[in-house]
Order: sequence, then C-alpha cells, then structure tokens
Amino acid sequence: MLSSMTGYGFADGQFGGITYAVEIKTVNNRYFKSKIKLPEPLSFLEGDIEKLLQKGLSRGMINYTLSLKNAPADMFFNLDEQAIGSYLSRLSRIASSADVRCQIDISGLLTIPGVLAPVPPDEKKANEIREAVLNITQDAIQRVRQMRSVEGAALATDMEKNCRVIKEDLEQIRSRSVATLKEYQEKLKKRVDDLLANAKLQLDEETIAREVAVFADKSDTSEEIARLDSHLQQFGQSCRTEGQAGRRLDFITQEMLREANTIASKAGDTDIIRWVVDIKCCIERIKEQVQNIE
Repeated sequence: MLSSMTGYGFADGQFGGITYAVEIKTVNNRYFKSKIKLPEPLSFLEGDIEKLLQKGLSRGMINYTLSLKNAPADMFFNLDEQAIGSYLSRLSRIASSADVRCQIDISGLLTIPGVLAPVPPDEKKANEIREAVLNITQDAIQRVRQMRSVEGAALATDMEKNCRVIKEDLEQIRSRSVATLKEYQEKLKKRVDDLLANAKLQLDEETIAREVAVFADKSDTSEEIARLDSHLQQFGQSCRTEGQAGRRLDFITQEMLREANTIASKAGDTDIIRWVVDIKCCIERIKEQVQNIE
C-alpha cells in the first residue's frame, strides 16, 4: 500500500528519573533529508538517530527533536563557579573605580564561553541513554508511519478515482476516432463533388481513398491510446505494491501526460480535444498527489 511523506509522531519515556520526549514531523521531499535537534550533551546520539530515521522513513524531510524534562541542572552541564567569581570581582572593581552603580546580569555571565560547559556522560551512562532514546525514537517513527499509511490510503483513493475518469475518456476517444475517419471521408467526397460539379469533371475513388489514407495515418492515435491505457494499468499495479512507489508513480505520470499531449496534437475533432483536456486535468491532479507519496 502507498504511504504519504507527511506525518507526525510523538513518544516519550523515562530513564534515570528524566523524561526523554521525541517529536518527529515529516513533509514531502524528493530525497531523504533530516534535521536533528538534540540537547548539546547528547549530541553523540546524532549518528545513531540518523541511521534509525533513514531505515524507518526512507524518503521525505524529517524534523526530529529530542527534549528533556525533569533533568537536574548539573547533570549534563558544569558551572565554573571560580570563573564566575572572577568575572564578578573584576566587574565590581571596575564599577567601583568608575563610581558607577549597576546591576550585574547573572544570565549574561552564563553566555560567556567556558562558564557553562556541557559534560558528556561516561561510556556506560552514554550506552544506557543511547538505548533508551533509540527505543523511544523507534516508537515515534512507528506512529509517523501509521499516520503516513492512513494519508497514503486517502491519496490512493483519490488517484484511483482520477484514473477511472481517464480510462472512461480514453474509451470515448477510441470510439470517436473510428467515427471521425468515416466522417472525414464523407465530407471530403462531398466537398470534391461540389467543386467539380460545375466543371463536369469526376475524381476517381482511388484518389479520394489515398487522401483518406493520408489523413488516417496523420490522425491515428491508436498507439498512443494503447500506451496510455498500459500506463494506467501500471499505475494501478504500482499503487497496490508494497514499498516505495513515489518515484515510479512520478515517472509513469509523466509518460501519461506525454501520450495525452500527442493525442491532442493529432486530433482534429473537437470532442476528442475536449476529452483530452479532461484527461490532462486528471493527470495534473494525480501529479500533485504523487509528489507526496513515499
């Protein structure tokens, strides 16, 4: 079954008294691309998370965010109190010598490089955190895939409806093409007869037959109709197969549009042109939907 590239998944879990919350948002993209936001002390997890995302969500723009709740302030960050004391002492001395009264913003001091530094966990702790976070991430990915499947089914239903409309119009064109040739032959013969009536001349049937044959060859769309019908069958089969079908469906849709354009260029009948316009409108709607298929 088809799967959309648009989805959302959230999962959380506790480890060591800390709540790890994973949020994943995905939108359509031609290839796999990820944006991973992690707390700085847990940046060592980025490579493992990237591999897990690529395995579970093979295509699309993936926005991944890991946040922590109830984490002790000193668990992942080291506050250099000696450095802060030194900065405060210097600032106080400068303010006193200049006879200036001012308030020192402690939060501003924390932004000075080296004052608040991340402290990565030791190897044992890092492995435990890695296992916990990846398990939570896997749960979030599964929820994204569930949402993608639901939307993919809705997209498939809409595209199948448009394919049925195309097939119906194609049958109309096939039937009309036969009638158009016969009408052309009758109109040609009547026009020639009218032009030659006063001149009392006659045009042999063989000449008219050759002209009709030339017209039939130029306006013959049987191959294009057969190919477009074949593309419709391939499209339906691809929609029912497992795995990624987005790129294949995109290619088939382009070929469908090409055949429709060729039919329009060969057609000299207003009814056929009208049906081709309807077909092209349906193909364009399908193309829009295909862009969001994984």
